[in-house]
Amino acid sequence: MQELSLLNDKLDALLKKYALMQAENNRLRTTVADQKKEIEALSGKLTLLEENLMAAQMSTSLLNETDKEVVKKQLDTVLGEIDKLLATLND
Repeated sequence: MQELSLLNDKLDALLKKYALMQAENNRLRTTVADQKKEIEALSGKLTLLEENLMAAQMSTSLLNETDKEVVKKQLDTVLGEIDKLLATLND
């Protein structure tokens, strides 16, 4: 009788552990799904920034020196944003 009680206790412990693991698995799946959505959003933003950078680079060749300095500062800002996005994607 004592062996049956011990076996029942072990079964209860395993069932509790199984339930905890299922909950953790669900939480991790949700986290992964959220991160995939964030990566997609950041990837879209990165693409847009890259397109803006290309447009700015093309227009730079048509500008005078004063305008070139303004565009250079804007490009530095865009490149900084791209670096931030890449760092975020790598996290």
